[in-house]
Amino acid sequence: MFMSAERLSQRLKQVFGYDEFRPLQREIMEDSLAGRDVMAILPTGAGKSLCYQLPALVREGLTLVVSPLIALMKDQVDQMAAAGVRATFLNSTLDPMEAEERLAGLARGHYQLLYVAPERLMLNDFLAQLKAWKVSALAVDEAHCISEWGHDFRPEYRRLREVRQWTGEIPILALTATATERVRGVILKQLELKEPSVFLASFNRPNLRYQVVAKSRPIQQVGEFAKSRPEDSGIVYCQSRKNTEAYAASLQAMGLKAVAYHAGLDPAQRARNQDAFLRDEARIVCATVAFGMGINKSNVRYVIHADMPKNLEGYYQETGRAGRDGLPADCLLLFSRADFMKYVKFLDDNPDEQARKVAHAQLDQMVHFAEHDACRRVGLLGYFGETWPLENCGGCDHCLEPREKWDATIDVQKLLSCVLRIRQAGGFSVGINHLAEVLTGGMSEKIQRFKHDQLKTHGIGKDQPRAYWVDLGRQLLREGLLAASEGMFATVSVSHAGVDLLKTRATLMLTRSLTSPQKAPSAPRAGDIPCDGGLFEALRVLRKEMADARGLPPYIIFSDVTLRHFCREYPRDARALLSLPGVGEKKSADYGPDFLHAILEWVETHGTRTFSPLPVAFTQSAPAKNANALNDSVYETLTLWRAENSVSEIARIRNLAETTIEGHLAQAILSGEEFDTRNFYTTDEEAEMAKAFEGYTEIALKPIFEHLGGKIGYGKLRIHQALSRRTQEMQAVGCRN
Repeated sequence: MFMSAERLSQRLKQVFGYDEFRPLQREIMEDSLAGRDVMAILPTGAGKSLCYQLPALVREGLTLVVSPLIALMKDQVDQMAAAGVRATFLNSTLDPMEAEERLAGLARGHYQLLYVAPERLMLNDFLAQLKAWKVSALAVDEAHCISEWGHDFRPEYRRLREVRQWTGEIPILALTATATERVRGVILKQLELKEPSVFLASFNRPNLRYQVVAKSRPIQQVGEFAKSRPEDSGIVYCQSRKNTEAYAASLQAMGLKAVAYHAGLDPAQRARNQDAFLRDEARIVCATVAFGMGINKSNVRYVIHADMPKNLEGYYQETGRAGRDGLPADCLLLFSRADFMKYVKFLDDNPDEQARKVAHAQLDQMVHFAEHDACRRVGLLGYFGETWPLENCGGCDHCLEPREKWDATIDVQKLLSCVLRIRQAGGFSVGINHLAEVLTGGMSEKIQRFKHDQLKTHGIGKDQPRAYWVDLGRQLLREGLLAASEGMFATVSVSHAGVDLLKTRATLMLTRSLTSPQKAPSAPRAGDIPCDGGLFEALRVLRKEMADARGLPPYIIFSDVTLRHFCREYPRDARALLSLPGVGEKKSADYGPDFLHAILEWVETHGTRTFSPLPVAFTQSAPAKNANALNDSVYETLTLWRAENSVSEIARIRNLAETTIEGHLAQAILSGEEFDTRNFYTTDEEAEMAKAFEGYTEIALKPIFEHLGGKIGYGKLRIHQALSRRTQEMQAVGCRN
C-alpha cells in the first residue's frame, strides 16, 4: 500500500471521523503533498478546507492559510481545536500578550496550521518571520478574491506570489467555491502557479432547492417563509443597511429571533449579532452581502434574497451558505424589475466604461435567470460553463411544479395595441407602469395631461389589476415582443416580432408567474437523513447546553448530520459512536459520554425506531464501488471516455484541464472501472513505470517523474499509480477472504 495515502485515510478517520473522502479531495491532497501547485474549484459544502487541513497533519512544517475574514479564522481554529488539531490565527482581535504567546508557539514549531489575512501577511516584517517558522505549504482560501472580476476583490491577494521569495519553492493550493473561466485564468496568472493540477468539480448543489418569486409584499413574504420554519437557521440578504434593520425589526415583531448585520453597525454590536446567529440564539440574520463569506455555520437551512443580487456569481456564493452539511436547504429569491432599474441607475453613474459594460452584462444574466421559465439549475450551472444533463433537476420551482400555461393572445393584443396607440398619439413611449395604468383606466394627472384617457385602449384591461399588466409587460420583454430603452426610466416599444404577432393574430401561450413560495415536496429530498425526530430535538438541546458552556457554536460540537446518524443508529458505547460520520477520537472522548447517556435515557423511555438504508450518495462514509457512486462530473467524464474520446478530446468538450480529466479517470479506476492500459501508455512505458514504482510507498509523483527524466508525463504516472493501488487493494481483499 502507499503509506502516505494510508496516513491520510487514518488521520481522516482518527481526527475528523470520516471513513472516505468526498469527490476530488484525495486527489487534491495527494498532488499537494507531491509538491505540485494546485487550483481547486469545489462548491461550498464539498470540503474545501479539509484539502489543506488534513495534509497539514501528515506533512512536516507549518501550513500557512490565507483567509479573507477574521470571523472565518476564529471559526476554523475553534473547529480544529475541537478535533485536536494544533491550529492558530493572528489578527487584530488578539491582545498583545495573546499575540506574543502565539508568535512564540510558531517559533517553537508548535502549530500545524496558521490562519492569517492577506493584509497582515504581506507586511515585510511579517514575511521575514516565515523562514523561521518552516512554512511548508501555502493555502489560499477564497482565491477568487484575487480577481477584480470576482465578487469579493481584495488587492492584497495579488501579492501572494511573493511569499515564495521568503519561504522557498513551497506548493501553493488555491481554493474557491465559485469562479468563472475568466476568474480561474486570473487566479492561475496572478499566483504564478507552476504546472498546476487543476481540479474543477461540479458546481451542482443537489441538496439546495431554488425558487424565484415575484416580489410583492416582501416583508410579509419573508416573514411567512421564516415562520413556517421556526426552528431553522436562515439568512435574509438585503442590498441596503436600512433594509437589514427593517427586516430584522419586522421579523422580531412576528415573534421570530432575528438580528441585523451590516458594516454600519457598531463593531461590538455587529460581533454580538453574528455570535448570536452562530450560536443559534438568533435563528435569522438579516444582512448585507458582506455577511457570510467563510462563515462555517453548517446548519443554515435557508437563504432568502429579499433584493435581487447584482450577479449570478454572488447569488451562487450566497445561496451556497445554505445546507453546507449536505442536508436539504431552500434558496428563495424575491425578484422585482424595480431592483434591476435601481442598479442600472447606480451603474450609469460609474465613469469607468469597461466596468459599466461588465456590470450591465452581469445584471442582464441575473435578470434572465430570474425571469426564465426553464430549470433554474440549468441556468445557474450554465453560467459556470457546466451542462446539466437531466430533463428535470427535481430541485427548483420550475421542475418541481411546472407553471400553468395559459392562452394570453387577447391580452397581449390589448397591451401591444396600447403601446402603439400611445406612441402614435404623442410621438413618445412610456414605461410599463404607466402603460398598466392606462389599460386599467387610471386617471392620474399624467394620464390626463398626455390625454391618454382619450385613447381607445384606455380602460380595456379593467378586468385585471395593474400588477397583472405589469407582469405581462415584463413577460413580453422576455419574449422579445417588446423592446426596452436604456436608462433609469426605461420606456417600451413594440418590436418587429410584436408587430408580426399583431398582424398574424397568432396564438401566444405564456407561463403564469409564481407569487408565493412552493410548499416543500413530500418526496425525499437530496441529502435527507430520516431519523428519530424526538431524539434529534433532545440532542440539539444537549448540544446547545454543551456549546454554551464551552463558548462555542453548537455545530462545532457535532453537526446536524452527525446528530441525525445518532438518531438512526442509537449508539450504545464509544465504539459504536466512533463508527458514525463526524466522530473523531477527541470529540468522542470530550463529548461522547454525555451524548451516549442522553441516547440511552431516551431509548429506555421511548424505545427505538427502524429506518430504511440511506442511498449511497447520502452517506459520507460510504466508499465508491462503481461508476454509479461517482459524482456527476466524474461520471460525465467516464461516459465520454466510454464513447472512445481521448483525454484531450474530453478536456476540450468539457472545457476542463487535462489534469482534471486524468484525475477523474484515476478515480474511476479506483471505483472499479475496467480500463485497457494500452489506451494510456505503451508496453515499454508500462515496464519503465513499474520498475520506477517498485518499492515506492509515497504519494508524491515528482520523484518518479524526475527519475524517469520527464519522459513520461504526470497523467500516465497518475493512471499507473491508481491501477497499482487498485490491484493491491484487490489482492488484500483476496487475502482476507
